[in-house]
Amino acid sequence: MHVIVLPGGGYAKLSDHEGEPVAEWLRELGFSASVLRYPVSTRHPAPLEAVRAEIRRLRGEGAERIVLLGFSAGGHLAGHAALTAPAQGPGWVDAAVLSYPVVSMELDTHRGSQDELLGRTPSAQLRAETSVDRLVTAAAPPFFIWHTAEDVSVPVEHSYRLGQALARAKVPHALHVFPEGVHGIGLAEGSGQSESWTALCAAWLEQLSETWSG
Repeated sequence: MHVIVLPGGGYAKLSDHEGEPVAEWLRELGFSASVLRYPVSTRHPAPLEAVRAEIRRLRGEGAERIVLLGFSAGGHLAGHAALTAPAQGPGWVDAAVLSYPVVSMELDTHRGSQDELLGRTPSAQLRAETSVDRLVTAAAPPFFIWHTAEDVSVPVEHSYRLGQALARAKVPHALHVFPEGVHGIGLAEGSGQSESWTALCAAWLEQLSETWSG
């Protein structure tokens, strides 16, 4: 299993604390991991194409299982890539971990990500086509999602929308909402109950790995 880490930053920058420290945590768990510095301040589909290219590159180097782990806008990108990947072949995504993700491009919240990725006046069709919750089908890979109820920048409604879509499609998923924690807390060390997301995610990844190897 190789985990590609996609930092957040509103599609305008890449947040360092959501990059290499996360990859190092994954390596300490025994997983292979890398950070993808996907293009920012650019329009769709450039970030998505960068993720797809990295997946194909890693497959070509022998990676049998690919997991995407993204934060905020990087969570949107991870979900978008996972749900639009081909059903088979080198571009397939085996699982996705989304941390306080931007999910819907149809909500008025976190307009910064929308403006950077889609421009200030995107069509209703483009907003729908890039809303992760609208892309879920029964063929989707497993998802692990976590958010905090206190998040003001990207309200928890984003994750609820995705969770409902996954439930309707009967896609295996875990959704954890913690009562405390501001947006952008990364590994959440010292952030109260939300700090437990890493242990929950580690257990989820371990279970997936055992399922794949079994």
